[in-house]
Amino acid sequence: MARSTARPVVRLKSTAGTGVTYVTRKNRLSDPDRLVLRKYDPVAGRHVTFREER
Repeated sequence: MARSTARPVVRLKSTAGTGVTYVTRKNRLSDPDRLVLRKYDPVAGRHVTFREER
């Protein structure tokens, strides 16, 4: 089964500057802007915002 171009794999990078990344998929058609999620950063030891890398 082929991967869909409508749901690409994106990398989320920590805004705390620790270099921690998460990998997820997003729907490009319903959310064309950059994805911003609040997730746990194990290096910082707290929840911080993660932004989509290009």
